[in-house]
Amino acid sequence: MSIPRPEHPKMQFYRPDWVNLNGEWSYEFDFGKSGIERGLQKSAGFAGKIIVPFCPESPLSGVGHTDFIESMFYQRALEIPAAWNGRRILLHFGAVDYTAVIYLDGVEVGRHSGGSISFTIDLTRHVEAGKSYNLVVHVLDDQRSFVQPFGKQCPKFQSCGCSYTRVTGIWQTVWLEAAGIQGLKKCRIVPEFDRGAFGFLPEYFEERPGNTLTVRILAAGREVAAETVPASAWGPFSVTVPEPRAWSPEDPFLYTIVFEVKNASGELLDRVESYGGLRKIHVEGDRLFLNNKPLFLRMVLDQGYYPDGVWTAPSDEALVRDIELSMAAGFNSARLHQKVFEERFHYHADRMGYLTWGESACWGLGWTRSQWYTQDRYTGVFNFLREWRETVERDANHPSIIAWTPLNETERPVDLDFYRGVMTEVYDLTRQVDPTRPVNDTSGYQHVKTDLWTVHLYRKDAAELKEALTPAGGGVWHTSPDHEVPYAGQPYLNDEFGGFMYIPPERAKFAANTWGYHGLDLKSPEELCAKIAEQVDYMLTVPNLSGYCYTQLTDVEQEQNGLYNYDRTAKVPEGMLKAIFGKSPEWAK
Repeated sequence: MSIPRPEHPKMQFYRPDWVNLNGEWSYEFDFGKSGIERGLQKSAGFAGKIIVPFCPESPLSGVGHTDFIESMFYQRALEIPAAWNGRRILLHFGAVDYTAVIYLDGVEVGRHSGGSISFTIDLTRHVEAGKSYNLVVHVLDDQRSFVQPFGKQCPKFQSCGCSYTRVTGIWQTVWLEAAGIQGLKKCRIVPEFDRGAFGFLPEYFEERPGNTLTVRILAAGREVAAETVPASAWGPFSVTVPEPRAWSPEDPFLYTIVFEVKNASGELLDRVESYGGLRKIHVEGDRLFLNNKPLFLRMVLDQGYYPDGVWTAPSDEALVRDIELSMAAGFNSARLHQKVFEERFHYHADRMGYLTWGESACWGLGWTRSQWYTQDRYTGVFNFLREWRETVERDANHPSIIAWTPLNETERPVDLDFYRGVMTEVYDLTRQVDPTRPVNDTSGYQHVKTDLWTVHLYRKDAAELKEALTPAGGGVWHTSPDHEVPYAGQPYLNDEFGGFMYIPPERAKFAANTWGYHGLDLKSPEELCAKIAEQVDYMLTVPNLSGYCYTQLTDVEQEQNGLYNYDRTAKVPEGMLKAIFGKSPEWAK
């Protein structure tokens, strides 16, 4: 059987010595949560078979169990290549929802909590090159505790409203990698657009006197700049690029960046390939600027769900296809919604010039919405802050990401003072980890401390949209005036609107609870496009509006209000959507 999702998952940090661990694993559900007592962590194989990296709820996993799974075990053999003797051995997980405890031959070697973000277990002290081990992963996923974020996974048995099929366990690529013992652990790459340079902040597994780091920057295969510095935690440094070429949607040029760690004798200890784009995103008054030019965002809401893989794209080509579909419809950007997208998506967005906003899967946290209220709010806050920090740290090098949205539609908090305190901390943490991008503290409402003023205005026609978006007394829309802070002149964006349902005549409703906004059931592509166009055309005339986001790119299960069907086939003849979404206001041209 061929390996599913065989491509390298982390092109921002590529080493040639790696092994893809996707494919058939054995598994056992542990509904009674007694697996550890029964010794399942020592198992050499379970009766069930599952295809990794697809979650057990998905058809592609070969399992298709869609009820709640609060505990399960995975197992496979793990062979360490003999050629990796003397190297650092790293076991990477793209994402496991929610807590993963890793065992080798029955002994715990690491654990991680956070269902959306990648993590690494250093196996160097636990394994020897040329030997085989029994790898077991114990997964715990208590979604209904409301202290762990779960995004759009449904907290009820059946998908309903804006919530869909759940995701449990491994849902992104698992891989093994060999690195240098004293090699590069990670490196922040910061585009210094105005200086024509890249800034670097490296971190190493181990440090030794005399070790050096050489950074080589290549343009179209030709070295254009290089710098050698001590391989120590002495601080950041910059490398100037001659005749710099900007990264932009029109010209998404990427520089190849090669890192080489050497010892005092000049021996190569580690080599990593990466890339970077020279671009700048900043706010001036009520406008966004990309590379010092005013930017109007024509965004689409992309939830990253797939009918066969749920949160996991069935192939690398499927990730590319989603970007292509969006661009073909006229969008220049996407709000990646209630899901931390895998790094391959960001890689393709980088090379295709597709702007995005990064967002957490925050729904499900009791401290953010009264409907999920739990008295154990501190655990939820801790879980969110930890996972969000890891998300920003992992994805900060991607030039296509131009803003962060930590949370979405926080409303009716039980304790307003507590909520405002946490939201202030969320904003400050985000800016501390990455001061180079604006932060949309909570998409739509209720704002506390934010660089962008975003609203969600689902209205059935342009007249109702105008009434809300441009209040008669001036200013901007406030969803909850008594709970939100005053508007302070930030860029103003309608980052959710539309949601009109049109089901082509050859298609059926996904389920009995299929829906679209306003209860409208449009009957033709022309009717759909007319409904959208009147609202888009109006927003292009609003002088203080910096962008919009249409809901949504594709149907997702019972929410059949996408511009494309759930299987990514067209609803509308080619060109009709681009004629609407491909337009920008005069000031942004």
